[in-house]
Amino acid sequence: MSEFTRIAPEEAQKLREKGAVVVDVRDPQTFASAHIRGATHLDNTSIASFIDEADLAKPLVVVCYHGNSSQNAAAYLASQGFAEVYSLDGGFELWRNAFPQEIAVNSND
Repeated sequence: MSEFTRIAPEEAQKLREKGAVVVDVRDPQTFASAHIRGATHLDNTSIASFIDEADLAKPLVVVCYHGNSSQNAAAYLASQGFAEVYSLDGGFELWRNAFPQEIAVNSND
């Protein structure tokens, strides 16, 4: 199954508070400069090991710049066996406006 649900930042934050995993598919430099606190960066070189080591039962929120690329990544991750996959509508840019206190800047947090 490759189904996922598009959600708003407020819904994503509620999922985070309940232990959802957040993955960011933006380019490495952009992720390094600012990202959702606690997010994991995923790219073509890290996705296989991420899937191998992940708890497929945990909710997974996929983030990109504006909410477009994350939909493709979310569909792929859902097809890999994740039970509950979400794509963040509006992406990191909308998240930054909604939850500026939840942004890690120039750090690995």
